[in-house]
Amino acid sequence: MLRLDGKVALITGLGQTTDEGWGIGAAIAMKLSQQGAIIFGGNRSLSSAERTKARIEKKGGKCEVQETNVTDSTSVKALVDSCMQRHGRIDILINNVGKSEPGGPAEMSEETWDQQVDLNLKSVYLTSHYVLPIMEKQETGGTVINVSSIAGLRYIGKPQVAYSATKAAIMQFTKATAVIYAGKGVRLNTVVPGLIYTPYTRELAKRYAPGGDEAAYMKTRDEQVPMGRMGDAWDVANATVFLASDEARYITGQELVVDGGITSSTGRV
Repeated sequence: MLRLDGKVALITGLGQTTDEGWGIGAAIAMKLSQQGAIIFGGNRSLSSAERTKARIEKKGGKCEVQETNVTDSTSVKALVDSCMQRHGRIDILINNVGKSEPGGPAEMSEETWDQQVDLNLKSVYLTSHYVLPIMEKQETGGTVINVSSIAGLRYIGKPQVAYSATKAAIMQFTKATAVIYAGKGVRLNTVVPGLIYTPYTRELAKRYAPGGDEAAYMKTRDEQVPMGRMGDAWDVANATVFLASDEARYITGQELVVDGGITSSTGRV
């Protein structure tokens, strides 16, 4: 079950800045590779992408990476063109790029707002713009999985209005596009992570932890989740593999929430 043998997966945001721990994009790439997929990745930092590539190849997987600015149309087209020239097809598209900047609409600068919209949302449009016509022409179609966040479903305790707005928009972009392509052999779904412990989470702690107490910040995040702990990147990767697989062939236009129950709770004990 859940095998992806011979399928080509194009992934954005798969880089790792350290060999310690796993980010969501790197874990997704590794998990898809373990299920037989061929990975072709685009990442802002080539050195970070090459770290993930090395980890995948060490486990016997196949992975190629390319420096990519996902907010730039020319750069995204070059990534897609390179993948097609190398493999002649794209079966799976994973949009994982995202970044959170703090602030409400009164405090956030217009420049920061625009940067958030470009990185978190425009990137999904650009990859879809170039990949969907390819998938539509393939006899076997294709599948797109966009990574959103529960911040697009509810307020999660810190002001990050642009991040929340763009992550909500990703879900509706996916749902509407899924209907458009439902009869064309292409499925689109969204994975919606909750509070996930990753190397990026440690960076967030440095920015958001009250009084700089990172341990207390992590403890608070654990306690917010009904299951009593944050998830990890593999929880998100496993959900992504399912949506990419043939076992999910009748699922499109949906959100798969991976959050330990947090969005089903009032937050009260």
